[in-house]
Amino acid sequence: MEPVDALLEIASLLERERASRYRAKAFRVAAAAFQDLPDDVKDDATRLRAVKGIGESTFAVIREAQSGIIPTYLVELRGDVEPEIASTLRPALRGDLHAHTDWSDGTTSISVMAAAARALGHEYQAVTDHSPRLRVARGLSAERLRSQIPLVRAESGDGFSMLAGIEVDILDDGALDQDDELLSELDVVVASVHSHLRMESRPMTARMIAAVQNPRVNVLGHCTGRLVEGDRGTRPPSQFDAAAVFAACAENGVAVEINSRPERQDPPDELIAIALDAGCLFSIDSDAHAPGQLSLLDHGAQRAERVGVPASRIVTTWGLERLLAWAD
Repeated sequence: MEPVDALLEIASLLERERASRYRAKAFRVAAAAFQDLPDDVKDDATRLRAVKGIGESTFAVIREAQSGIIPTYLVELRGDVEPEIASTLRPALRGDLHAHTDWSDGTTSISVMAAAARALGHEYQAVTDHSPRLRVARGLSAERLRSQIPLVRAESGDGFSMLAGIEVDILDDGALDQDDELLSELDVVVASVHSHLRMESRPMTARMIAAVQNPRVNVLGHCTGRLVEGDRGTRPPSQFDAAAVFAACAENGVAVEINSRPERQDPPDELIAIALDAGCLFSIDSDAHAPGQLSLLDHGAQRAERVGVPASRIVTTWGLERLLAWAD
């Protein structure tokens, strides 16, 4: 096994299990550092260990791979990290409309995310970094977003399309946290509530309905904002009139996101049932913040299949031409 392949597989497995972003990033940094070294340094243990970006753990992985064995740490992770969940719906998913890069709070570049999406067999992958108000996530100003768009689209080719998008904050009054003209230039807009999650039900309902009535919005992201597990602890769902919000989604052709992150499981099953009855479309998305998290789509697919969401109502089963026509 090649050292770079071992390092990147470890990073991907750590990302899938949502381990510390710094642990996973260390293996990606080491892979990049090793790949660029001349052969004489790669073969010299003393000089190799001194290379910036290669630490004790990554050095051990490299040396084991160089000796012709599968590194011990990789073997352990393969046994510990939950494998992808099999379902009949997962192979029908042709892309993902919600993912982040290091332009906001993701861990890797646009090109690395594009390569990971290609490796999964995606036909398209949207980059939806955060909007300006979410400063803790380095949300993109209009200027930064405008400069990002051509870099995202430049990753398209050979039957794969990288889509320019945004996860735009829904402000307290239902307005969107980005210039309307700039939103019109994007391929996809995911609108999500990230602040004042404990707002009373009536104003929260009005806030969400105002957002999904905005013609720029394509997807309502992680609608309850809840957390059910994980390092960030738990968080109760926001309170709103789900029937009214989902009726507005159906009326305006806005897809309700089935967020695939296991710590979110958002919307809850009972709300997916309400959205189904309302006639909503759905978008199964990874909300990935690292390349290895793109594979989390299997969790969303399993949930959708279990509660009976038809594949025909899931926009991420559609081909690119139909998807872009809907999002336009």
